Amino acid sequence: MWILDIVALMVALAAAALAVVALRRQTAGRHPPGADALPEDVQGLRQEVAALRVEGGDALRHLAVVRYDAFGDMGGHLSWSLALLDDSGDGVVLTSIHGRSDARTYAKGITSWTCEQQLSPEEDEAIAHARP
Repeated sequence: MWILDIVALMVALAAAALAVVALRRQTAGRHPPGADALPEDVQGLRQEVAALRVEGGDALRHLAVVRYDAFGDMGGHLSWSLALLDDSGDGVVLTSIHGRSDARTYAKGITSWTCEQQLSPEEDEAIAHARP
């Protein structure tokens, strides 16, 4: 029985050796991408980056938070205004005003860095800080 085991092991080793030789021959004919492939690759990457910039232009990626005391008798800067805007200045300003007994939250739409509704000084400040 052990003779069959030895023969099987020898056949497996021979097959592995042949596979290594075949793999070396196969990869020897190929060469890594050289200078000829580089411009095509770089051009493709440039196109992908340009597409990602266009796609990411609508992302709300410009943001700023302004914290403040809405009332003179309150401390801790619990009130805040948050500007969330895209590259074109479109987005929203969220404001939360905290008092002793209640809190109120407001949302105002922003288009091209401006708002049709009147903005508080803190909301204007948040938009200014979010603007690149």
